[in-house]
Amino acid sequence: MRRRHAIIYWAGFSVILVLLIAAPLILPEFWRRFLTEILIWGLLAMSSDILIGYTGMISFGHSAFFGLGMYGAAAALISLQPPNLWLALLYGLVGAAGVAGFVAYFSTRLRDIYFAITTLIFSQIFYVIIFTWTEVTGGENGLTFSRPALAIPGVFSVRFTSETLHWFVVAVVTLSYLLLRRITQSPFGMVLQSIRENEPRTRAIGYPIERYKIVAVMLSGLFAGLAGVLYAIQNRFAAPDFVFFLVSGEVVIYNVTGGIGTLVGPIVGAAFFLFLREGLSRFFTEYYLIPVGVIFIAMVIFMPQGLLGFARRWLNR
Repeated sequence: MRRRHAIIYWAGFSVILVLLIAAPLILPEFWRRFLTEILIWGLLAMSSDILIGYTGMISFGHSAFFGLGMYGAAAALISLQPPNLWLALLYGLVGAAGVAGFVAYFSTRLRDIYFAITTLIFSQIFYVIIFTWTEVTGGENGLTFSRPALAIPGVFSVRFTSETLHWFVVAVVTLSYLLLRRITQSPFGMVLQSIRENEPRTRAIGYPIERYKIVAVMLSGLFAGLAGVLYAIQNRFAAPDFVFFLVSGEVVIYNVTGGIGTLVGPIVGAAFFLFLREGLSRFFTEYYLIPVGVIFIAMVIFMPQGLLGFARRWLNR
């Protein structure tokens, strides 16, 4: 039975991957960029699932990690000439992971709603710093820069087009998913799930809970920063709006909509929410958030396990 499930899983994974690779050859320019953006937001939601779904910690600080990834990439692309993709990735990941470590050191001492509020406060602190430090961050205008080439020095150099950027994002998101899947199934991931289910008992067994939580927050922040780097490269700008806590709230919505504790669910939730918002905004213009809110409330009431959980329950009938 387990082998059969594994075959079905990898067959479905392969089909979806092939469709994502072929998509830019079929879709028009707008939907091509839109699909790339869905994958980036899905990566951000998947990074949040490490805390929400696997550790039982609701974080409203992911906008800070995402934004610091954007500004780290912007710093590398503006200050270094010619622009280098790999240094942009390095700067963004180091910035996001460093901030995540700083936030984790203080916030992981708290639990439940107190942890969530602390991460929200830190997110707003970084938002204010970025918004007001105009000389460095550009303030409310943000930073703009040129897009680097996809290059390995001495081997090849390819200019990013909408197609090549999409394929690069698909590769990064796929590798991130496989890596996070392996981590969540490792002994480390099992301890995180034990913390989620019963933290006092996990502590009683002898596990250093605070250390595991700090590593979980840093790991989550690292992949959130990676999503920020990809978003910055796609749109060629970094702005303080993406550090605002509302971005963290949307990420929580993606997780709840798709199904927490699944990694794939947050990506599905991001796709569903972004498609829903795009479709309804064309009919209801400035009032589109009203039907979006109604649909979200209905989903929480009638599909508490999210879209993925609902699909699993329907298939197992």
